[in-house]
Amino acid sequence: MTLSNIPPPQGAQKSAVAPSPTPDPVSPEAPKAKQAEIEPRRLQKRIVPRKIRFELNMHNARRVSVVGDFNGWDTTDATLVYIGGDKWFRDLYLEPGRYEYRFVVDGKWIDPPTAKNYVPNPFGGRNAVLEV
Repeated sequence: MTLSNIPPPQGAQKSAVAPSPTPDPVSPEAPKAKQAEIEPRRLQKRIVPRKIRFELNMHNARRVSVVGDFNGWDTTDATLVYIGGDKWFRDLYLEPGRYEYRFVVDGKWIDPPTAKNYVPNPFGGRNAVLEV
């Protein structure tokens, strides 16, 4: 005997509860979907920083930094690493965009010698331009 074939106990009444009616999708009483639910969700464009290597060949330097509008022109923020001979480097992760920058070698601001583009700066010198 299966459960569906079991008779109800004696004296039990059948349920008088009727299932609740579902609203007609065309009727004005039907809940309306929000516009945001209808349109597919747009994926937000994720900005992925790119690794940019700054290199400088500087003989007899003691401290080299790269400064620019990517770090607020802070001379202590992005110190390059000495790797021997006259070679210095530093990798920074920058979001896509246009940046101006320079090097600071032992307190002296210098132009990046390998930059392809420069713009004048308000101090009478020039800043290198980097497009990421």
